[in-house]
Amino acid sequence: MGAGWVAGVTRAEAMAAGRAGPATARRLAAAPGLPDALRTLAATPYRRRLDVEAGITEAQRAVTETLLWQLRVLAGWQPRPGSAAVRLLASHFEIANTRGLLRAMEGAPQPPPYRLGALSTVWPRLSRARSPAELRAELAASPWGDPGSESPAAVITAMRWSAAARTAANVPSAARWAAGEAALLWAREVFVTGRRPDTRHAVRLLGTAAVRSTAFGEFRAGLPAAAKWALADVGTPADLWRAEARWWTTLEHDGLRLLHEARFDMTPVVGAVAVLSTDAWRVRAGLECAEQGGQALEAFDELLG
Repeated sequence: MGAGWVAGVTRAEAMAAGRAGPATARRLAAAPGLPDALRTLAATPYRRRLDVEAGITEAQRAVTETLLWQLRVLAGWQPRPGSAAVRLLASHFEIANTRGLLRAMEGAPQPPPYRLGALSTVWPRLSRARSPAELRAELAASPWGDPGSESPAAVITAMRWSAAARTAANVPSAARWAAGEAALLWAREVFVTGRRPDTRHAVRLLGTAAVRSTAFGEFRAGLPAAAKWALADVGTPADLWRAEARWWTTLEHDGLRLLHEARFDMTPVVGAVAVLSTDAWRVRAGLECAEQGGQALEAFDELLG
């Protein structure tokens, strides 16, 4: 037990304990309008970047930026293995930056990139790319790997696969989440959008039988145990949104369990990332509901199971 892990785990426990929590998220969802919800949110840790007069897009961005700040602080308190784990679990921020850059290359407005700091894998290099070909070359020379195509959809999907595969390989306590996320990603790509992704990472995470399946039921049946849970009781691709919501609630449940394990190593830190990430997801959903005047409260409750 090193002093670095003691400090890192203590910080992880404190940050997770300070989250907004399910009750606050439901109060947001039940608010008669977005301004009321934002005033409630201003009394939570998300006040850091919050404008109480913001619109829904800006408010949700503020929540996401607060999560990023929390993860950067958390990573800064960890020994090197813990920082590396947080970086992997925060990969979606670099993916979001890359998505924005690709859209800008097509002439669309580019949102301000998230400031990743030490959570960056290769974002400073990616940000200097001036074409999809340059971006692909930078990815190919990095831990992300070659996406196999220059199309924005293929690049983003390949990055998500890469993040899941590297997480499963390097963060054992998060391997189950990565496999479940991979199952949801493959199901949506193949059975909803009709695209068939590159199978390199998919076979490692989901197995040959599932990846070769041409029917949704066959795909579910062929999944390994580590991924099968994510699609349990999902009868058709139209129900994937419920499975995706369950992935988040499972993430929180598992994260709380990891946090409560009396260990001074990477395990509680991974749990804290899961709990903080789920909290931000739930708060964003609550704001979305409030923006509709609370009319989607029933759907919000169903979303949270």
